[in-house]
Amino acid sequence: MSSQIIPVEPFDYVVFGGNGDLAERKLLPALYHRDHDGQVPDASRIIGASRSEISDEDYRAFARQALAKHVDAADMHQVSVDRFLSRLHYRKVDARADEGWDDLRALLDEAGEDRVRAFYLAVGPSLFADFARQIGERGLSSANMRLVVEKPVGRDLKSACELNRIIADHFTEEQVFRIDHYLGKETVQNLMVLRFANALYEPIWNSAHIDHVQITVAESVGLEGRAGYYDKSGALRDMVQNHIVQLMCLVALEPPSALDADALRDEKLKVLRALRPIDASNVESRTVRGQYKAGASDGGAVKGYLDDLGNGESNTETFVAIKAEINNWRWAGVPFYLRTGKRLSERMSEIVVTFRPIPHSIFAGAAGNIVQNQLVMRLQPNEGVKQWLMIKDPGPGGMRLRHVPLDMSFAESFRVRNPDAYERLLMDVIRGNQTLFMRRDEVEAAWKWVDPILDA
Repeated sequence: MSSQIIPVEPFDYVVFGGNGDLAERKLLPALYHRDHDGQVPDASRIIGASRSEISDEDYRAFARQALAKHVDAADMHQVSVDRFLSRLHYRKVDARADEGWDDLRALLDEAGEDRVRAFYLAVGPSLFADFARQIGERGLSSANMRLVVEKPVGRDLKSACELNRIIADHFTEEQVFRIDHYLGKETVQNLMVLRFANALYEPIWNSAHIDHVQITVAESVGLEGRAGYYDKSGALRDMVQNHIVQLMCLVALEPPSALDADALRDEKLKVLRALRPIDASNVESRTVRGQYKAGASDGGAVKGYLDDLGNGESNTETFVAIKAEINNWRWAGVPFYLRTGKRLSERMSEIVVTFRPIPHSIFAGAAGNIVQNQLVMRLQPNEGVKQWLMIKDPGPGGMRLRHVPLDMSFAESFRVRNPDAYERLLMDVIRGNQTLFMRRDEVEAAWKWVDPILDA
């Protein structure tokens, strides 16, 4: 997870759903930033593909608008923009038809089979299997190809296993990159460094010293045009099974033997297998689910979920809180409180590790209460780390205790642009580095834990 820029050879990035929302908001801006920073070699190509009938020039115009909308003006340099747009091509393809696949293969073959080819499935989950089959059966695959699969991988354990089986029919596990963009965030990567590059934390990173852990992913928005997808998924499928469970694994895992993909994922898998099951017998005492109602947000009136949806019948949860427990030596007795939801008071994601109270206070006569120490890792907004400590309030007047943070904001501490998670992950795909991507058995183990909660 070094910040060193590792050179790569020219590559082709094919984005299925190339003119969709994810490509517009995240993928094209992320690839532009990597190009602007000198990480995209000359002769590399970015190929958008979808069912839309548009030309290369139309696609470049779409990309130009995407950059103008989602890249800060200070980072929009005309030379860089023009160079990036010149890399863009477009081909019309249909996941469930023959149309366009020969044209796409011919374009890729112009660069030869030795070039790295990355295929990003920025499409609806219902199309993942179709695209995987087409890539495998249409002769697009090569020894240096990578397949990037967005979340969610399946709707439940059965569908995840089926999708993984279809993918495995055409690609090796080393060619498959199941992406969770939360793992590309700087704070998440810094969690590993905090634990394993400092003598301070790891000796007390256990049930003897930690009282509980909270992992929160809160959104202030509602459906934002995702009604069709979200009502079929809900907060458990959309956020818990992937983002939040992955964060919990990184907090709880044992030290890996090395910082490589399989060593790290082996340890995450052990955490998933040690999770205490939640089912019909304990779901009411260990989970809370709900929907947002009409109210106020940012000073304005907002609709409730059913009004946003236009459907008065839905029971889909927009909020979920879970008390998770890990049945192993390190974490026995330490609750992990997981929560996520829409239309909450603020947009923020953070991990809070609360340490146990001191065993005995010698400050009985002091002003102020002794508050438990906390380590707060903020993922968004304003990524950074805070260690909350007790200190004496300066000045005369006796012993007055105060709870204060040692605050490290990444933006203020390093004075550099904080790259979007996709920037890191997109280039890790090209390098073949799977460290921050999920393995097949991880995904299936996460569904094995979540499925009974969905069914209860």
